[in-house]
Parts: sequence; C-alpha cells; structure tokens
Amino acid sequence: MENFKFKIIHKSKKSCARVGKIYTRHGVIETPNFVAVGTNGTLKAVDNKIIEQLDLQLMFCNTYHLLLQPGINIIKNSGGIHKFINRSKPIITDSGGFQVFSLKYGGVNQELKSKGKKKYEGSVLKINEDGVLFRSYRDGSKILLTPESSILAQKDIGADIIVSFDELPPYHFCPKKLDQSLQRTHRWEKRSLDVHLKDKRGQALYAVIHGSIDKKLRKKSCDFLTGLPFEGFAIGGSVGKNREEMVEMLNFLMPRIPEAKPNHLLGIGDLESIDKIIPLGIDTFDSSHPTRCARHGLLFTKKGFLRILKNGNSQIYKPIEDDCFCPTCQNYTLSYIYHLFKAKELTGFTLATIHNIYFMIEKMKKYRNQILNDEV
Repeated sequence: MENFKFKIIHKSKKSCARVGKIYTRHGVIETPNFVAVGTNGTLKAVDNKIIEQLDLQLMFCNTYHLLLQPGINIIKNSGGIHKFINRSKPIITDSGGFQVFSLKYGGVNQELKSKGKKKYEGSVLKINEDGVLFRSYRDGSKILLTPESSILAQKDIGADIIVSFDELPPYHFCPKKLDQSLQRTHRWEKRSLDVHLKDKRGQALYAVIHGSIDKKLRKKSCDFLTGLPFEGFAIGGSVGKNREEMVEMLNFLMPRIPEAKPNHLLGIGDLESIDKIIPLGIDTFDSSHPTRCARHGLLFTKKGFLRILKNGNSQIYKPIEDDCFCPTCQNYTLSYIYHLFKAKELTGFTLATIHNIYFMIEKMKKYRNQILNDEV
C-alpha cells in the first residue's frame, strides 16, 4: 500500500462537512469516520477479525498502556502492531500524553466534578521540560515518557497515524497555567516532529491543537502548529464542560485548520455530538462510548437507545433491529441477549458490542452519502 496522503472528494454546499479519503500503508480511511478505541490492541469483548469483517476502517490503540503491557519490544519483535493483533486495516496510536492528565486528576468527568483538584497524583512523580516521570500501575517501576520516547515507541508499535506528545491540562486550569502548559506542549510537539522527520517509516504524525475553550489560546496553538510540517491535526485538550462549549470552540477553530490536511477530534463520539461535529468539517473522531454502552446493555437503534434489561425484552423473539445486518441481529433475538445479560454471560457483551460498532459504521456510511448529496 502507498504511504500517507489525504484527498478531498466532496465539500457540502449545505455546511462545512466534507467527504475525503485518507490513504495509508494498510488501506484507505473514508471520512468522516468513527474510530473505535482498542486501548490494549483490542476492542473490549470482541476479537480483531470480527471487527475487520464489520469493516471498521480505523482503530485507536493506546501507547501508554501498550508500553506497560505487553511492552514495546514484544510488539516490535512480533513484526509490529498489525501482526501482533492480527489486523490488516489502519491503526492510530496516541502519544501517552493524555495519561498525564488522568493520572493526576482522574478521567475527564472526575476532573470536572473535582474542579481540577489533584486527586490521583501518586503515580506521577515529576512533570518538567524533559517529559513525565511516573510509576507503572503494573509493577511500580519508574518510567520517563518524553516527546522523543513517545514517538520512538509509536514508531516501533508501527501505527499508520501517530500523535505528537502533549499535556492535557484540566478544564479548571487558571489562564496563566493554561498558557504555560500550552507553550510547553508546543515545545514537546516540535521535538516530536523533529524525531518523526528523521525516520518517517511511512507514518503520518498529527499535531495536537490545544488551548481549552480559550479562543486566543486555540488560535495561538493553531497558528504555531500549522506552520510546521505535520501530516494532520488533532484537536485535543479540554473541549469544554458541555456540548455547547465544545461546538462554540470548534466553530471558532475549524476554519483555521488547513483544509488540505486531515483532522481528528480526540475522545468525542457520543451520538448527539456526532450530529454537531460532522457539519463543522471533522474528518475522524474516536470514542469508547459505543463499546462502553454495549457492556452496560445500552444498544443503539435508529429510534434511539434500547435498554436490553428492560423486562419486556425477555419475550421479544426478534432481533435488536429488523433491518440491521450485523451478525448479532442476523443470528440472535432480543430475548436471548436479554437472557445473556441477566445470566451475566460474557457473550452478551460481545453480541451487544458487535451490534453497536456495526451501527456506528453504517451511520458513517449514511453521513458520507448525505454529504455527497449536500443534505448535511
């Protein structure tokens, strides 16, 4: 397969939405597209060959977790991430920078509730100009993650798209600390790029545009990073405490990102947000939302969410959706899936996840057709 490039197929006359193709060594990614999260090299509860059969075009793996288990050398010696996990289609990895945030403040929801108070700082030993020194949650060993080591790890993992090393400051950072964090992130990203340019290996490096919901800082970050030869641009940092703040920030930011290069919105993928972000010109976006919902018995349908454990489902001998062609709906009934969840059988998680991922893939196909017809 050819090395990385991006081609715009059509721009909507109704909005800023666009249809494109990202070409990588392991295949083509049609945009806009949903990217499922396979933190440890697999979507939870489903093996990679089934996911490929569903035609998930891009999968997200986590450098931080793969670094700790099984270790980068194991993946490298196996022939790279594609051979290690038995996936032939494209893969994107993050830099590990997000874990700087989560180790100190917890997840995004936890940080918002705690208003940025440091509740989980024990694992993080030091954050300075070099990078981040932290303790492994597996064996307590000290690990230094720097822009250089993050990029080299992603090189050895062998993902098609890799992400520059950054820090994700909490939503409640004061303006002064947010600006300081942004400047350091820019220095880290420039160092990431320098390592990448020495040995591209056919991979694409995305910059991460930061600045939280501060428009001046978002512009500052965009101006700096778009002046450097990155192959694409991710939108990271805090995107707001609610959907309204995120949309306002994206409305400001998206016109400032070069349209000739692909963009990616990090960590957003709930159904309501997708309806808002695609008309703004987002190309790809990742989220564990569909798989997490599946494990909690929340199934996606064209009429809205279906809660599998609703009592009435125990005697519905039809698929989740009559017109769904996913393997779950083609072979099993709501009654059976209800039974699996009540019995706490792991197969229930698998069948629910397959359905939700298939739903997302089909939803993206529909979006692309709507954009081609100038309906979105």
